[in-house]
Amino acid sequence: MFKKVLIANRGEIAVRIIRACRELGVRTVAVYSTADRRTLHAQIADEAVCIGPPATKDSYLNMNAVIQAALNTGAEAIHPGFGFLSENADFARLCEKNGIVFIGPSYNAIEMLGNKAAAKETMAAAGVPVIPGTKGAVKSYEEAAEFAEKAGYPVLVKASAGGGGRGIRRVDSPDELEAQITAAQQEAKNFFGDDSVYIEKFLINPHHVEIQIMADQHGNYIYLGERDCSMQRRNQKVLEECPSPIVSEDLRKRMGQAAVTAAKQCNYYNAGTIEFLVDDNRDFYFMEMNTRIQVEHPITEEVTGFDLVKAQIEVAAGLPLSVNQEDIKLRGHAIECRINAENPDYDFRPSPGTITALYMPGGPGIRIDGAVYQGYTITPYYDSMISKLIAHGSDRQDAINKMTWALAEFIVEGVDTNIDFQLALIRNPDFREGKYDIGFLGRYMEKYKKNK
Repeated sequence: MFKKVLIANRGEIAVRIIRACRELGVRTVAVYSTADRRTLHAQIADEAVCIGPPATKDSYLNMNAVIQAALNTGAEAIHPGFGFLSENADFARLCEKNGIVFIGPSYNAIEMLGNKAAAKETMAAAGVPVIPGTKGAVKSYEEAAEFAEKAGYPVLVKASAGGGGRGIRRVDSPDELEAQITAAQQEAKNFFGDDSVYIEKFLINPHHVEIQIMADQHGNYIYLGERDCSMQRRNQKVLEECPSPIVSEDLRKRMGQAAVTAAKQCNYYNAGTIEFLVDDNRDFYFMEMNTRIQVEHPITEEVTGFDLVKAQIEVAAGLPLSVNQEDIKLRGHAIECRINAENPDYDFRPSPGTITALYMPGGPGIRIDGAVYQGYTITPYYDSMISKLIAHGSDRQDAINKMTWALAEFIVEGVDTNIDFQLALIRNPDFREGKYDIGFLGRYMEKYKKNK
């Protein structure tokens, strides 16, 4: 096991990793920008190193600064968390070059799966069902138009190097195609430094269901059930639950086996998530693979009892998985609500500021993954997440009931939040009956605005 790990991230995921390291007896190094000097992760780590000014390109995305911090403090490994450098193959390669272990998959696997268009080709070759789309990035408007005409509208234009809902445009008719390709290319260039895009058939209102896998460096693979992430707006997840209300035992097994096949095809190890779209016929299609820990990983941990972050560190240290597939049992149901400093009444406008009063709920089945405290200032430089609120119950209804009272007790003053919005959502009759899909929140928002 490592003696010291540097966490190349901030906020709640940095705190989560620090806690996992403590349980493993591993010392930690936090990195922070000048805007994050008073953040929780910088205060509770064994050591903390300032790596630059607030702009992410000068701090959390500054690969050389992060590597130098690890070398200066004697950290043997770097955990990237999610976002920032977590899916950057060049960073993983730079870690290896400097004799530092990257707590994640190999840079070869990241490169293979980081390009969404190439990943689809890899999965199709392995026999994993994929959404019909162009073979790789489109090279011309004519090629895109030919595919769209053949597949039938609507279609999606998607950034090849995309993620986080960026670089995605829906096209409903031929006269929109060229403009949407240009818009997607510009956004992809701005966010990922790669303007290549591909086209795929748009499935109308499917479910977004993802399978969590874990693999070690000794050829052992497991899948840990699924998470339903269909509650999303503009491709950004709002609420997740595990297991999915639409997935049967048979479908779970088939999707899990397909996910493991996908991981094996890439010689993948460490934590990863294979995202699928599931249609009304319960047919599923590979969408993409995230080569990192997910924001919503806590609900999988609650239902399986398996600590994904500790396992990440153990696998990176060369240890074999402590469990096999037969050991993984789903117990009860878990729901996660992302509590953000934002105003739903104004198109979810971020609300930076200082938290003047704070009460976070507790009790049986309630978990808070967060990094804020009373007096904490949410800056405009980074995402506006306050915490992740997780409710674990004996079944779905029990989890919903726990989440309902937990949201009702959650108090944050000084900034706007989406707590009331999440409470209205969890009380929605259709959600409570599991009658929702990936388009639900868009339809719901229209009614929500009218009621306000």
